[in-house]
Amino acid sequence: MSDRIRNLMLALLLVCAPSLAVSAAPNDAAAREAAPNAENPEIEQRMVRLAEDLRCLVCQNESLAGSKAELAEDLRREIRDQMKAGKSDPEVIDYLTARYGDFVLYRPPFKPVTWLLWLGPVLFLGAGAAAWYVTLRRRRAAAAEPPDEQKLAAAARLLKEDQ
Repeated sequence: MSDRIRNLMLALLLVCAPSLAVSAAPNDAAAREAAPNAENPEIEQRMVRLAEDLRCLVCQNESLAGSKAELAEDLRREIRDQMKAGKSDPEVIDYLTARYGDFVLYRPPFKPVTWLLWLGPVLFLGAGAAAWYVTLRRRRAAAAEPPDEQKLAAAARLLKEDQ
């Protein structure tokens, strides 16, 4: 028994070793992280606040402020340039949505193009509830229906033939 446990532990170690080595390796992305632009702290604060509400187009699951992708750095630089030019936050957002679409926004507006995005979860939940209701109703109707004597006799004959 102890040989079996030892072999199992060795196999587990061999399977897990590569993932442990990868997680222990230094993070190259953290080494490439650019320092915030301290030229104008007020613009930098505005840019970070605005970038928190924008989606990274490469990572898609990260905010523009937290992403380390090169495109995210370029977009942050573009936002800074727009703010230095005196544009307001809504003007910067309008510029980005005109260029990249509503996908860049974490909270897209409620308009005909995005209705399915906003209402889709409710529609799927309703369809699932309706399917569940219909299934339960059919089961109850089948359980309430008395068994047909002819079908019972035919089933009994089949069972006798198998024996």
